[in-house]
Amino acid sequence: MKKVTTYQAKTHLSRLIAQVHAGEEVVIYRGDQPTARLVDVGATPGVRPERPAVGTITSAPVTLSKDAFAQLADDELAEWGL
Repeated sequence: MKKVTTYQAKTHLSRLIAQVHAGEEVVIYRGDQPTARLVDVGATPGVRPERPAVGTITSAPVTLSKDAFAQLADDELAEWGL
């Protein structure tokens, strides 16, 4: 991991981007505090893949048994306090 100041980052941005593209990580400091991190976009954790278009089927359909909506028996209703 390479550490640079904001001045160095502004002055050598193209060089730093080439280093990041080669796999190095660059942390930009403002004084003693780390302020930003340059990493390759392809290697950035937390970047979500593109979402599928609306209406695209992404999983198997849900199937229900034939009695899924059948009325409960009186003793089952009593268990629920109904």
